[in-house]
Amino acid sequence: MTRPITIQTLNERRSAGQPFSCLTAYDATMATLASNAGIELLLIGDSLGMVLQGHDSTLPVTLEDMIYHTRCVARAGTASLVMADLPFMTNTTIPQTLQAAGQLMQAGAHMIKLEGEAWLAETVTALARRGVPVCVHMGLTPQSVHALGGYRVQGRDAHQANAMIKAATILEQAGAGAILLECVPRELARQVRDALSVPVIGIGAGPDVDGQILVMHDMLGATTRRPPRFVKDFMMEAGSISGAFRAYHEAVTTRGFPAPEHCF
Repeated sequence: MTRPITIQTLNERRSAGQPFSCLTAYDATMATLASNAGIELLLIGDSLGMVLQGHDSTLPVTLEDMIYHTRCVARAGTASLVMADLPFMTNTTIPQTLQAAGQLMQAGAHMIKLEGEAWLAETVTALARRGVPVCVHMGLTPQSVHALGGYRVQGRDAHQANAMIKAATILEQAGAGAILLECVPRELARQVRDALSVPVIGIGAGPDVDGQILVMHDMLGATTRRPPRFVKDFMMEAGSISGAFRAYHEAVTTRGFPAPEHCF
């Protein structure tokens, strides 16, 4: 992969029906290995709070943490698109969100991800108008784990499903450049994807979306907790980190992953 991946690239992949692969990354070395394996999008996820810092949720992660790790990934200078999470409670007002997003973009992010629903529309518009590409994370949103009652599949009933589809369309109209769906039924993910014209990325959302993402540590089997149902350990068969990244990229782009056993 030599040509830089941009938002336009992801839209081209979507239009061509070609899935793209995404992984979390937190440092320059792993970012380089992942990008060299073909991974199109690298997310500096607030998941670092759990896989790097030892917390039991993403809530303790600070903006300073995210800026530091975004800089680490950006220094790798890969061709992959770099997306960074806005951590917990850094988007309570539009001015606060603009300031936090600006700091992450200055640290090297190409796109910002934030968690929420249709109520984010005004914030998304404010960011988009200022040249900040936005991905909205919907479904199971880890920063709302206590409000959701734990890490549970979202959108199982018709009311929740219809509300999520409506919210996704509102956010696209507001200027969102992508939507990320976590832990939703496969059929709902397909309906959201079909309702939108921007790329839809899934994690535990089935194979009928435009891109797939996993937490890097999970797909390498480097976890001390029980992995979610939607995770596959690519390291077990590949035997090396680079091999696991290549196997994951190939499985996503050929629609070999996720398989039925990884879906809800």
